[in-house]
Amino acid sequence: MTDQAVDTGGVQLSGHAATPGRFLGRTRELKELRADIERTGLDTLTGKKAPRARVLLIAGRPGSGRTALAEELVRQVAGRYRDGVLRARLAEPDGTPVPVERAARELLTALDAPAPAGADEDELAATLRAALADRRALILLDDAAGADQVDALLPDTPECLLVAVSAGPLTGISDVRPCTLGGLDTKSALELLTRYTGSVRITVDPRAAEGLAEACQGHPAALILAGGWLAARPQAAVSDLAKQLHAEGDEGTPLSRVFGLVHATLPAPAARTLRLLSLAPAGLVDPHTASALAGCSVSAARTTLDDLTALGLLRAVDSPLPEYEVPGCLHPLLRAAAETHERPAELRLARARMLERTVRLLQSCRAVTEPENPQAREKLQETPRALRFPTQRDAADWLSRRRPALLAAARAAVGDGELDTLARRLMSQLVRAMVAHFGTQAAAPDLYGIHQLVLDVAERRDLPRERAAALLNLADVDARTGRTAEALVRYRAALDAGREANDPYATGRAMESVGGAHLELGDYDRAADWFGRALAQRLARDERADAARLYGRIATAHTYAGRYGEAQRAWRAAVAGHRKNGDVAACARALSELARVQEYAGRPEESLRTCEEALEWARRAEDTRLQAAVRLRLADTLDHLGDPTAARLHRGAAERLLEEEPQEREPDQETAGTQP
Repeated sequence: MTDQAVDTGGVQLSGHAATPGRFLGRTRELKELRADIERTGLDTLTGKKAPRARVLLIAGRPGSGRTALAEELVRQVAGRYRDGVLRARLAEPDGTPVPVERAARELLTALDAPAPAGADEDELAATLRAALADRRALILLDDAAGADQVDALLPDTPECLLVAVSAGPLTGISDVRPCTLGGLDTKSALELLTRYTGSVRITVDPRAAEGLAEACQGHPAALILAGGWLAARPQAAVSDLAKQLHAEGDEGTPLSRVFGLVHATLPAPAARTLRLLSLAPAGLVDPHTASALAGCSVSAARTTLDDLTALGLLRAVDSPLPEYEVPGCLHPLLRAAAETHERPAELRLARARMLERTVRLLQSCRAVTEPENPQAREKLQETPRALRFPTQRDAADWLSRRRPALLAAARAAVGDGELDTLARRLMSQLVRAMVAHFGTQAAAPDLYGIHQLVLDVAERRDLPRERAAALLNLADVDARTGRTAEALVRYRAALDAGREANDPYATGRAMESVGGAHLELGDYDRAADWFGRALAQRLARDERADAARLYGRIATAHTYAGRYGEAQRAWRAAVAGHRKNGDVAACARALSELARVQEYAGRPEESLRTCEEALEWARRAEDTRLQAAVRLRLADTLDHLGDPTAARLHRGAAERLLEEEPQEREPDQETAGTQP
């Protein structure tokens, strides 16, 4: 997460007074970076227009204030970029590079630009460049792990500016000069300490203060921890801390030495909580996460988090929710401390408690959307008050705010491999909560990633039923976004998994979906064949409603292929099935489609009679829009029969029906759109 260095808004403390101030030091670096924006590039020197955005690189060790410097630069120059500032983080707290696909998707979301679910890295990077083609935006990429990440996200327009933060140079991107950070100058280091300790302890012993700054080598994160330690001990002199640091020796970095001292002087429960925060997904912590990890109450966890924030060990997030970040520079130190002080079984148990708490919160988050559902109400009543959401809006806000941490929790749980049962429950509840609050379409990009994780677990654990479900879900998204060939491969794999699991639902669904993919690809013979296989299974299981619907899909394939006789027979079978099932509206729609095919076959008189029958069934269904659609079909048929007057009457009646019911849903498109 963001390096806990000198924040642009000053040091924010909870529980201790702190005076917010301006950005500290780095005057020379800021001046050079601002000048570098205007610097003539190599392309311009040769008379060419710069083909891509200018890249500014701020390089430094974690905790050196590199992110704070980048944010201050962005604050100073943001006014030049009318389309605003976009941010993305390119590394996880543990240093794992973030996939370009995920970073590009986050940037596209910030631009309110479409990011197709399931799109690969190249497609999303190209979509991002296209979205930025006519914009003047400032892009901040934090914790870049390598040049490949930055290059993939670099806009192809010189009107944009990209600021990258990295530990080292970005070899491979042309015309980039790194601004490499060392420690703060002595004056700025002392001012940073003063913000925690007040001025008295610094001015009464300036030599000790300078010695402390020197022991920290001007490293901002180390200075913040030192300042927090002193702020918690008003009676301690600066020289006391300096002596203790000197006693630690020169082993390790200044940050690790100060952290070791701070950690050693924490109360045992707070130290244990701090260590366990290394398990927090995406380095984001809320009181529930800390409570579950430490096995304490939520209120006790909140107090501990505030105390740790006051010491500079956490950073409070600007959010309506109580939420904190684990500074990225401290994450490896916390992880090492956890591995040293906690047994592996204890770490596994803490992770399990956290996942179980997350599952229960997601269950509560979804249940609040179903106030009329007796099972959901009962589930809520059984849920402890601390895990309930007052309103549906509160639940949606929590889900939206915690989304990065929830997705990270799912990825970490699957990657861990030791808690697959909990991981499966977590992903199931996360999918249900997202669908309940955001809808399937809006949540599709996130759902696609979750389904991929479900597939990973199913393959690892050899769970064919879950493998089939995940493959079907992934293939559905592929099909909706135009990747029909990829969808077909996954539907076939889902069919194999469904057969292995002896799961008739998955098998039937997969066969029908294979037929749908062939239909989309224009292979009407295979489409009709696969629909027929699915139909045979439905008939064998006496699933009459699905069988009637499949007759319609078979008819659609025959219609596209121009086999109107076979299409008519299939539509008649669909009509008979819907009539027998008592589905009046579906019967009307099937009759309307039968009339359409009869007209294609050159039998307008028969089509007219079928249309009139369809209209009667639509009236019985009391479906206004369906009646209007059938009347329009009648009008077309009457035109072909040479009766324009009657056709105008039906069109007028259809228009009046539509005016009376403007808000009703369009007729079901399950069997519509069969015109070749």
